[in-house]
Amino acid sequence: MRLRYGRTGGINRRAPLVSPMPHRRFEGGREYLLRLEHGRDWREQIEELANEEGIDAAWFNGMGAATEATIWFYDQDRKEYLPKTFDEPFEVAMAVGNVSFLDGERFAHTHVLLTREDGSTVGGHLDSATAFAGEVYLRELEGRVEREHDEVTDLDLWSDGSLGV
Repeated sequence: MRLRYGRTGGINRRAPLVSPMPHRRFEGGREYLLRLEHGRDWREQIEELANEEGIDAAWFNGMGAATEATIWFYDQDRKEYLPKTFDEPFEVAMAVGNVSFLDGERFAHTHVLLTREDGSTVGGHLDSATAFAGEVYLRELEGRVEREHDEVTDLDLWSDGSLGV
């Protein structure tokens, strides 16, 4: 039996097929290993690599440590980012994100999970973090991805045109 996704999410064996969500298939391009420089900003270094290598779209993940960080939490009711700055050392247990264009410039959209010495964690949308040490794997996607304002969420999301819609 062929499984079909119903309108409420989840699998429904009787529901008619629903139009797929906006998507586009990309071929993988060049791959990079990046060792972040001590004392410099995490995102800025990823954006610098993308600019130097002409990377117009990519997916990356990383790990390491930071001496301080500012993360943002998006308040979905107020539709605004709430910044929180932490002036303390962290392990970067996980950094994941993508490279796309925002307002005509390459942008490393990054989310992080940061751990403290006691094992507690903080996480969210990374605005900035000073690298103590960091290692990033980045895979280029062949193509270009642009961000545009989404009226429903009030966020800058991948544009329909970038997804072939």
